[in-house]
Amino acid sequence: MTDQTMDWQELTNLTRGRPFVVERVRLAGSGVAIEGEFELPQLAQLSVEDQIFVTAFVRCHGSIKEMERIFGVSYPTIKSRLNRIMQQLDFVDTDPAPSRADVIDRLRRGEITAQEALAALDGQP
Repeated sequence: MTDQTMDWQELTNLTRGRPFVVERVRLAGSGVAIEGEFELPQLAQLSVEDQIFVTAFVRCHGSIKEMERIFGVSYPTIKSRLNRIMQQLDFVDTDPAPSRADVIDRLRRGEITAQEALAALDGQP
């Protein structure tokens, strides 16, 4: 680490939680720098304390009991903090509802029944 290198915790402390924009990215060891306006990854936008909490949660494989032990707090406290952090993060739908065309194609191919197609289409525009 050089004198010019700053870690996320130092950057978070420096900005005191205020939003900031990254305008230059340099690829280490290549001499290549890219200038523009870059958004931080969602996890990097969390407070340092929340980043530590999320890291601990992942290392505990999501065990709330283990989190209770590590942080010395109750189940409701852990759940409350997880809910607060969750509200700060956008989630990608990894299993989106099938499109109308997909459902009809599956019905035509005989992969699903008419009742299953109607159920899949229920509530879709």
